[in-house]
Formats: sequence, structure tokens, C-alpha cells
Amino acid sequence: MSERESMPYDVVIVGGGPAGLAAAIRLKQRAAETGTEISVCVLEKGSEIGAHILSGAVVDPKALDELLPDWKSSCALAQTPVTENHHWVLTANGKYEFPHILMPPFMNNKGTYTGSLGNLCRWLAEQAEGLGVEIFPGFAAAEILFNEDGSVKGVATGDMGIARDGTRKPDYQPGLELHAKYTFFAEGVRGHLTKELKRIFDLEANCQPQVYGIGLKELWDIDPAKHEAGRVIHTQGWPLGDAWGGGFLYHQANGQVALGFVVALSYKNPHLSPFQEFQRWKTHPAIRAILEGGKRVSYGARAINEGGWQSVPKLTFPGGALIGCSAGFVNVPRIKGSHTAMKSGMLAAEAAFDAIAAERAGDELSAYPDALNQSWIAKELKMVRNVEPAVAKFGGTAGTLIAGADMWMRQLGIGLPFTFGHTPDNEKLWRADQCEKIDYPKPDGVISFDRLSSVFLSNTNHEEDQPIHLTLKDADIPISYNLPLYDEPAQRYCPAGVYEVVGEDEGNPRFQINAQNCVHCKTCDIKDPTQNINWVVPEGGGGPNYPNM
Repeated sequence: MSERESMPYDVVIVGGGPAGLAAAIRLKQRAAETGTEISVCVLEKGSEIGAHILSGAVVDPKALDELLPDWKSSCALAQTPVTENHHWVLTANGKYEFPHILMPPFMNNKGTYTGSLGNLCRWLAEQAEGLGVEIFPGFAAAEILFNEDGSVKGVATGDMGIARDGTRKPDYQPGLELHAKYTFFAEGVRGHLTKELKRIFDLEANCQPQVYGIGLKELWDIDPAKHEAGRVIHTQGWPLGDAWGGGFLYHQANGQVALGFVVALSYKNPHLSPFQEFQRWKTHPAIRAILEGGKRVSYGARAINEGGWQSVPKLTFPGGALIGCSAGFVNVPRIKGSHTAMKSGMLAAEAAFDAIAAERAGDELSAYPDALNQSWIAKELKMVRNVEPAVAKFGGTAGTLIAGADMWMRQLGIGLPFTFGHTPDNEKLWRADQCEKIDYPKPDGVISFDRLSSVFLSNTNHEEDQPIHLTLKDADIPISYNLPLYDEPAQRYCPAGVYEVVGEDEGNPRFQINAQNCVHCKTCDIKDPTQNINWVVPEGGGGPNYPNM
């Protein structure tokens, strides 16, 4: 008999990001509109709502306008509307501006806002709690629960107080079971429970593989004379060679600039380090000029869905649904996904509320994908579905031209008569001996920095004596396979210094996992060549604690 206590709800939502909170709010709104009761809880693995949220971010308020029409009166995001939009193509020592008039109209940032997505989530959580949603931060959903008929029954949170050797420490507390009529999985990119759901219910049988990028971000307090609130800059080109990606620099409230760099995880060269490419990008004269005289105050990293419409899996299964980035609704060329994530949560909430109100809670929520297919999410993502795969297939210059032509044609109601497919990112690496090593400059501690000092600014913390949440299916593969073939790329693709090969100079190499450094970006789970690394949830409350990110 389980020693875990259980709590029943109508809807349990795993993840306190934009999608999960929007779903919770919409469920309670529908209950208030109809004079009925519905119990809703949100589980968040971070120490607080927003602690694990990281995004650029330029936010399209389309979903916010629908969900909470008066949001501008109390939400800090409204402080900084986007006032300028620039797209720079960088060379090693210079830049030229890509004319905005050449981009399709839907690519402009008119009517958008720039600010902290984490703070937006904190505000959304306040609205949700005001409506009666129960929010449990610091509780990580670690296990999917099933009914006897195979449908999802809910989730269980992870046990607390387990030592690294698996024994129970004096402060041990068993996890809690949360049972629901419907469970929404809003874990974000590459959620560990979502992976299991996709496997168990074969949710990806009829879609292309999801592909990803890694986004690295810093916040800077810059010289007030250089700050122009609402100015948005995107870059492409230098320093990336064969890889694809680009930078962003957003002038936000309170004299701060959010800047970052995204590298598509389809890159081939195992010697490439996304973190060091980011640090090198900041040394470009045009970027350095903005940062000089300023101070870096925060750092973080997160994977990004880049597969687009063709990579969206089946969204429902008996007992639940995938919403937000668990499903993958990012509009890659617009570099936006919070509005589509929120809208997906709202649509799932509508379907679940109607089913529960009509006492059809055992039914699969087919109304959700039906509504989504008719929504502006589908229209928006179908418009840009060839962008990422075109660039991945034809390279930065030719791929951008092909993608741009396709977007313009679709704007005019035509477009390429086919949709490009994807190849999983872990299958793209070439052997190390086939690729040129990259000579990255040492960080100067002023503009560029090392990984460990960066992780310090993310406020990352894990209980030292707990099971390592970065698990290996085969402990021999990193040294016996990855090291000779790929020079063990985990040493470089991880943006937090989690993975090291030690003892190589002495002829006795050993793979070391510094799990306490993990910022929960999920890159290792995605890019490992043999999919040998499996990211599982650590104790609730562990990981980064991002302020204002």
C-alpha cells in the first residue's frame, strides 16, 4: 500500500509557465461565467513561479488580450512597448542592416512588448490565485499515474529527502499523488514526463521529429546614455560558420538590456560550444559598444522548440493533453512562443471545462486539437513551417532566401507546394576528426565570461546529497564511444559546465557529472549522439532561480 497521500482535483496542470497559468485562469473564468465549481491546481518544480522561466522576451500580447483584456493596468510588461526594430547581419568586424521592408508584414514587432517572461508568469500566478487556483511551487511532478484502463490518472511529486545512495535521510517526505479528471502537461521544452507520454501513447507517430535550439541569455545594467527603452535588435551571421543561429538585444525597463544568443542544435561540428559562441558574439564591435561601461547581472540557458507546425505531436491522450512548449508551438522566425503557448492552454481549458461540465470527463479531449487547428496558432505556424528546415538544409544564406521567399508567397496565399521535414539533432554530429577545432578566445571578465561564473549568476542550487538527475543509460558510452568519435561533445554543448572528462592527460579518462551546476536547459537530453543521457527531475525547488529573466 502506498504511503503517499492523494489529493483529487478536476484538472491538474504540470508546469507554472505561460501555458499552464493561462489554462488555469481560463478554467476558473469559465467556472465563474457559468456559476459552477471546478478545482484546479498547478505544480511548479521551481522554488517559485518564474524561477525557471527564461525567454528573450518580446511578447505578442494577442493571447493576453483575449485572456485578461485589462492586463495593461497592472502588469509590468506594459511598461515597455517595442519602439524600434532592427535586424543586423554581422561580419567579423562590421554589420549591415537588413531592410525591414523586405520582411513579410507578420514579421514586424508592431504592438509587442519587451520584458521579463518570468515576471509575467509571476503576475499571471497572482491572477490565477485570485480566481481560486491552487499553486504549489517547489513540487516537481516526477511520475505519471495511470488508471486500470491505461488512461492518465494524474501525477505524483517526487520524494524529498532521498540521499544520493538511495537511502532515506532524516528529513525524508514521500511524494504526493494528485488525481485529476484531466491532467495538462505544460512542462516546457523536452519535458521528462512529456517524453514518456509521447512514447506510451505514440503521440509522434504522424509528425516530423521535434528539433531544437539552445538559447543563452544575460541581463546587463548598461550606461543610461546608451539605453533606449523599447529598442529591439536581432542579429545573424558572425560568429557562426556552418551552424545556424543568431543574437538578440532588447532594451527593457529600468535601464536593463536583455541579450542572448541562439544556436540551432542541428550543428555538425562537435567542437562547437554554444556558450563560447555567445561570449564571442558579445565581443563584436557593434555589440561591445552597447555593453561597455555596463555590468552583467544575470545568466541562464534553455532549449527552444524549433520544429514548427510539422513537429506538433498528437495533443491528447486518455486523461490529458499537452499544452505550450510541451507540444511545441514556437514561431521560429518571429522568435516568439509565449502567445501561442498561452492560447493552446486556453483552448485546452475550454475543452476540459466543457467535458467536465457535461459529465463527459472520461472522454478524450478531441475538441482541443479541433479548436487549435481552426485557431490563429495553426494559421501562424503554417505560414512559417518551411523556415527552420530550409535553413538547416541549405545553410544560412541560401536557406534564408528560400525561407523568405516561401513566407512572402504564403503571405500572398501561395507558397511552396510541400513542407520540408526534419532530422533529429542528435543524428547531425560529424566525427571530431572530420571537423576543424575552434579556437575560442579566453574570456576577459569584462564583456566575456567563463561558464562557472555565469552559473553563479543563475542562482542555481541543488541539494548536494540527492540522486543525480542526469542519468546515463550506459555509463561506458561517454568514454568508450563519444570520446573517440566526437571528443565527448557534452563537455561543450552544456552551457553550465555539468559534464567533464577528467584524467585524460594521465591516460585514464573518466566522465564526471557536476549535477549541482545544471540549469535545466535540457540540451544534453537532446544533443547526446546516442541519446544516452536522460534528464529526470531533481528534488522540487532545485535548479536556477532566475530574477527578472
